Amino acid sequence: MKANYLPAFFLMAVLVVAISGCTQQNASPGPGTSAVPATGSPSASPSATTKEFSITAKQFEFLPSTITVNKGDTVKLNLTSADVAHGIALPDFGVSKEIPAGETVSVEFTADKSGTFTFFCNVPCGEGHREMTGTLIVK
Repeated sequence: MKANYLPAFFLMAVLVVAISGCTQQNASPGPGTSAVPATGSPSASPSATTKEFSITAKQFEFLPSTITVNKGDTVKLNLTSADVAHGIALPDFGVSKEIPAGETVSVEFTADKSGTFTFFCNVPCGEGHREMTGTLIVK
């Protein structure tokens, strides 16, 4: 009687492996497809891309202080503190990150609304701290 269950077990194992292989095959992008994940937002631009910027934070400025992207873009900021601890806050996009002195940190967000937005240092860094701002322009 045990011999009757053996072929059924192997059939089930083959089905599980076949189904797993199909699922894994569909998970990776094929040739000619973008590796950038879709935002799922109906307002995202059909030509949305990832825009990456290197920004240096130092007393009391961000360099560059203005960045421009398109609505729907994924924005990656690589932030380096050149002197003391700084931070970046961009409340309109839920960004708040500390940048330890001499280190680089990254933050990503989707520019899902158009307009001009101010980002600022959110870690007290000296007397000019309140003037340490920058501008994000989303077209």
